[in-house]
Amino acid sequence: MITAPVIYSLIVPLVLVDLWVSVYQAICFRAYGIARVRRADYIAFDRQKLASLNVIEVINCQFCAYANGLVGYVREISSRTEQYWCPIKHSVRITDPHERYFGFLEYGDAEGYRTKLDAFRQRLRAPETV
Repeated sequence: MITAPVIYSLIVPLVLVDLWVSVYQAICFRAYGIARVRRADYIAFDRQKLASLNVIEVINCQFCAYANGLVGYVREISSRTEQYWCPIKHSVRITDPHERYFGFLEYGDAEGYRTKLDAFRQRLRAPETV
């Protein structure tokens, strides 16, 4: 009970990030022809259907579902942004790279960057822009 206000205070920055990232992709992805990410593919509210959870546990599960789903949603938007602008691996080891990262160009591959950047961008195209 003591930490609940701290934990649930995260809802404010989470909602702000959600709103801002959604506006970001609505504007920028449309401008660059990048296929947009569906929030519903990442944020799922279904644990309230579990009869084994009490009201407090359902609230906790809904909070975690939103927070973790939002992180996945933001990560997918940021990975598409990275692929569009800078599909280059880092020179240092990354602990948990997104799935797109493994197909990025090797660090220092200047020729590949110049010759393959358009192909990376084309793979992100929204169906209506292809």
